Amino acid sequence: MSTPITVDGVEGVKSMVGKEVGPTDWVEVTQDMVNLFADATGDHQWIHVDVERAKKESPFGGPIAHGFLTLSLIPRFLPQLYTFTGFGMGVNYGLEKVRFPSPVPVGSKLRAKASIDEVTDIKGGIQVLTTVTFEVEGSPKPACVAASVVRQLV
Repeated sequence: MSTPITVDGVEGVKSMVGKEVGPTDWVEVTQDMVNLFADATGDHQWIHVDVERAKKESPFGGPIAHGFLTLSLIPRFLPQLYTFTGFGMGVNYGLEKVRFPSPVPVGSKLRAKASIDEVTDIKGGIQVLTTVTFEVEGSPKPACVAASVVRQLV
């Protein structure tokens, strides 16, 4: 597993603005992951869960992961990149912008890199805007680019 950068306190986080970190370790996207995500979300579209039909009819040559499955890996990947100290807790505050430029075929591997774009002082802590870019092994285009907003509270 990659070793995260330890970033201490408000000033430490502010010092990371504009610096890209990563990538993380690769994670294989399996059909079991896709099926469990489909069950959890109710999204059983055939391009994700019907392997035989996806092989025959999909323009991707087989099943692909849900875009939101890829996005949901942010909490798995960010701790491999950063460890924030000097805060009582971090709270997911939302997303600014999300795009899925290329598919994630089942069986492929994903990893992520990130850069902190902006740090804003808020009551009780800071708000951190981080761009997370998901790469698919062997693909020239990212699978997902997301601007994540987290509040780090003292």
